[in-house]
Amino acid sequence: MIKIRTHSELKLLQRAGHIVALCHDVLKNSIRPGVCSLALDAIVEDIIRNNDAEPVFKGYRGFPNATCISINNGVVHGIPNNRLLHEGDIVSIDIGVKYKGYIGDSAWTYPVDNISDEKKFLLAHTEKALWEGLRVIKAGIHLSTISHAIGRYATQHKLSIVKELGGHGVGTMLHEPPQIQNYGKPNQGPILKAGMILAIEPILNLGHPAIKTLQDGWTIVTKDGKDSAHFEHTIAVEEEGYAVLTTLMGTSI
Repeated sequence: MIKIRTHSELKLLQRAGHIVALCHDVLKNSIRPGVCSLALDAIVEDIIRNNDAEPVFKGYRGFPNATCISINNGVVHGIPNNRLLHEGDIVSIDIGVKYKGYIGDSAWTYPVDNISDEKKFLLAHTEKALWEGLRVIKAGIHLSTISHAIGRYATQHKLSIVKELGGHGVGTMLHEPPQIQNYGKPNQGPILKAGMILAIEPILNLGHPAIKTLQDGWTIVTKDGKDSAHFEHTIAVEEEGYAVLTTLMGTSI
């Protein structure tokens, strides 16, 4: 069952999302050659705690850090470490915040200085796939219409879809119903209602869609070693559209 959130709950969810957006805003100017992902993780955790919130990923099923940081062919759930970023890398950073019991969740993939045209294409069109999915959202549509919009855009641009991973509901738990695929037929599944909170997150690869989990039990990478990108926003469904919650300048709830 997909929960409908009250006005007071939406305010808390918006605040959690705002804190996530603060973290991403600082990271934009912190990602550069010579910085390690552990340092980026520390920046994020400080921002979260300084805003009276908690890093919801830290300790989640034993995950050790505040952020998931995945580099180049890293798909999701990368554990921050001492590896230095190099010019030409791309780095996906997934951030989750709990504020007074309510969660914000957003991921973004960033270039490290100058990147190849191929990587620019991957980032541009994975982000556009996110906005294609968001564009169709409003009360009264079927959930799978979002999935179809994302999948159609990805396929049109010859990016492969990681079918094992996708979006989800958000609220007082990090992952709530429903699961949201990034592919599929339109006009199927639950009908959206105002007040539902969804994390929409296309995860697309330059090469084949096949993935594998490394020995650390967390880090998921592409099997063929090709690059992957991940863009995610938490949104609130509205009667005539949606409100992005994981933003600094979101629509007033």
